[in-house]
Amino acid sequence: MTTKQTSQLSSLKKSVAPYEKNNRNASIRQLINSLGPLVLSWSAAYFSLSVSYWLTLVFAVITAGFVIRTFIICHDCCHGSFFKSRKANDIVGTITGIVSLVPYRQWKHSHSIHHAGSSNLDKRGIGDIWIMTVEEYEAASAWKRLYYRIYRNPLVIFGIGPIAVFVIQYRFNAKGARRKERMNTYITNLSIAALYGGMIWLIGWQAFLLVHLPIVFISGFLGIWLFYVQHQFEDTFFEKEDEWSYVKAAVEGSSYYKLPKLLQWFTGNIGFHHVHHLSPKVPNYNLEKAHNATPPLQQATTITIGTSLKAIRFRLWDEESKQFISFKQNKARMRELKSAAEELLKVRTRRLQGE
Repeated sequence: MTTKQTSQLSSLKKSVAPYEKNNRNASIRQLINSLGPLVLSWSAAYFSLSVSYWLTLVFAVITAGFVIRTFIICHDCCHGSFFKSRKANDIVGTITGIVSLVPYRQWKHSHSIHHAGSSNLDKRGIGDIWIMTVEEYEAASAWKRLYYRIYRNPLVIFGIGPIAVFVIQYRFNAKGARRKERMNTYITNLSIAALYGGMIWLIGWQAFLLVHLPIVFISGFLGIWLFYVQHQFEDTFFEKEDEWSYVKAAVEGSSYYKLPKLLQWFTGNIGFHHVHHLSPKVPNYNLEKAHNATPPLQQATTITIGTSLKAIRFRLWDEESKQFISFKQNKARMRELKSAAEELLKVRTRRLQGE
């Protein structure tokens, strides 16, 4: 990192420092207004089964919103920003992780790696959605290309992804995980099994699945969507280690997802993702304040629900043009390059024949 970049980081860090302090009362209030309504809306979804399943689905959407809000608490605990006490963060993070199907310590580990190398092309692979560059894709085997194309299909990422990640992947420890991380995953899994088992015993497995499966899918879909669009958008930033900058990765490689106030509340202000990446110590309820008080942060790329939909077409990162392109665009470009190369070869051949 250059002296100028260090100075920029220091200046921005200093600007947001006042907002890094958590407020115990604010944190407790958020716990209450997240978990309390979650239980009530889940109960409403269950009791509405006797009225109309469409009404049940409405309550399922609302409950999924509270699951997302609960996960944001787990997320803050992972960064040690929700409470001053590490023990309190660990306990609350584990509990809210159980509710949102996320093993606290496992996710804390992978997410810290994501923050350390976000937008760094040389540090991809852990805690990220898989992105290949055009060069990597063209050099890959046919099977790897096929696998990547399937992986990047929106129906797979957002359709299969919520169940594959939150229900299956998070139930297993990563290879080489430390003892604390492994034990936390086991505790999370046993707690989920006990909680779900108790609910099935209470209301029956059919009613439980009718209510809870939509909630798990919708909350999982929203979680993956938020993570996807906050780093994959037009004019984003990706560079290799030599050109990578922490400041640019935060301000240019993370978006400001401007959501309607109600959705901003349900998503715990995580739309101010550029602020979060600059300073993960800022608790979610201070992210908007830090953004409004820091002019340089207001220059981050702003996306809306409408403009974020463009990201569905993004497949490959083109290092030459510094933008995402689709498979179709890449195919057309490769065809043009091949055509140009063939034409050049013909010209050279004619010259040689002329000599």
